[in-house]
Amino acid sequence: MLVLAAAALPARAQNAPDAESATPAPTYSPEVMYRVLVGEIALQRGEPALAARAYYEAARDAQDPTLARRATEIALFAHQRGLAMDAAQLWQKLDPSSDRARQMVTMLGQPGASGDLRADLERVFADAAANGKTLGDAFLQLNRALSSQPDKTSVYHLVTELAKPYPGVAEAHYAVALAGANTGLTDFEITAASAREINRALELKPGWERAVLVKADILAKSSPDNAIRYLNAFLAETSGSRAASGALAQLYVEQKRYGDARGVFQRLLDAEPSDHELQYAVAAISVQMKDYPTAEHMFQELKKAGFGEPGAVAFYLAEIAEETHRYDDAIARYREVADGDRAWLAKLRIAAVMGKQGKVDAARQFLAALEPDGRDQEIQAKQAEAQLLQDAHDYQGAYKVLNTALVADPDSADLLYDVAMVAEKLDRIDEAESRLKRVIELKPENAQALNALGYTLVDRTQRAAEGLKLIEKAHALAPQDPFILDSMGWAHFRLGNFEESEKFLSRALSERPDPEIAAHLGEVLWAKGERGRAQEVWQSQLKETPDNPVLLNTVRRLAP
Repeated sequence: MLVLAAAALPARAQNAPDAESATPAPTYSPEVMYRVLVGEIALQRGEPALAARAYYEAARDAQDPTLARRATEIALFAHQRGLAMDAAQLWQKLDPSSDRARQMVTMLGQPGASGDLRADLERVFADAAANGKTLGDAFLQLNRALSSQPDKTSVYHLVTELAKPYPGVAEAHYAVALAGANTGLTDFEITAASAREINRALELKPGWERAVLVKADILAKSSPDNAIRYLNAFLAETSGSRAASGALAQLYVEQKRYGDARGVFQRLLDAEPSDHELQYAVAAISVQMKDYPTAEHMFQELKKAGFGEPGAVAFYLAEIAEETHRYDDAIARYREVADGDRAWLAKLRIAAVMGKQGKVDAARQFLAALEPDGRDQEIQAKQAEAQLLQDAHDYQGAYKVLNTALVADPDSADLLYDVAMVAEKLDRIDEAESRLKRVIELKPENAQALNALGYTLVDRTQRAAEGLKLIEKAHALAPQDPFILDSMGWAHFRLGNFEESEKFLSRALSERPDPEIAAHLGEVLWAKGERGRAQEVWQSQLKETPDNPVLLNTVRRLAP
């Protein structure tokens, strides 16, 4: 949902390049105007790489420096360094007098004859300072120009050194703070220095929106609540800032405060009721809140207006119908998603919905008739078929489908993982372990595989301590994942660490209300003698999922 909330904002609200040249003044040929239009639509859809390419081709065909500048800025935003260099060189060629074009070529290029990138960049900033007009712009572009450098800490130190001669330039302090934020802020000294730098930038340039967003990002690393308070205070004085509103809404979503996130977008929508992007944001968050009537009404309005990338609105409407158990409507709506990135997923969802209707054989025939585009889609179709069978409790059938698919692709991590999960249900614990170990060999940083193997050892063997070590590795890779938190809690329970177990499980359940997590937390509370609290946890989830087998079995076993 976080992605959706951000994607629902217009490009400007996501710190895209300023659209000062979005509608070119000169008269261009139809071909050039078409490319410009493609670029603007791509930006609106959150596809900056496509936009940069379109603008570059328009600039090249029209031989226009304004378009070349626009292409350079968008390519930097999209982290398309090679394209940014091509566009900057074209910009410099078309406008040899442009100091900014020359700066961009230098910053994007490899170290010059001296072999010293720092020396080259120092000359860029010295020239800009002498010019007096482009120094701030040069600092604003610096981090984007260095974005391909893999060592972000070294970039931070480089930017810090480049900024030192310009203590009175707000953009210089901003550049240092942004470079610090790009390191991930895991180092205390860099975090503290970045906070000082962004505060200094705001002292020199009060209310500067770009700096406000970076400060909020820095605050959020240590305290999301402080970042939320800061953005709310800023918006109290600058209520029309869509970028700050988007950042605040994103923080609310991360904290699962969906009502607050929707309220932020709703206030903007109240001020601009015809803004379809804001309507989309409100509708998407309403889905997350399970406020399906509101979401459906708004998406129907957006559909009538023809808003959104191909298939996006129709897919949401189909999901809403599926979640509200209107399966015929869901299938009809998924069939409407004929174009765009969601078209293939919509076909797989049709089969899943048919399975929910009890039409498993028909769903399998539907999947068999599909025409996958490449091996990835072939694997996804087999995974979908196996899931159909699992949902129908035909684990042996699912096992057969996945193993057959695995013959053609024995090192598919996705298939290996799915086979392991089904093998565990069939009590083939040794096979589940070997399959998951192979996934980890192929993808050592796969948190889900580490968690699955660890949980299997904890739950199905006497090797709980060994399983906990694997789960701890998964937790380090994905510390917010509620299912990994659940595994951490269950492992500590199996090892007798009840207090630690309750801590992890309570956090997991608050992050994701789930019947199996509730079953685990209730069992821990029951073991601690807190049987009233255990019953409250169980009953709360039984209201939502009265037929979950894990939760039902736990309740029947402990509180018959």
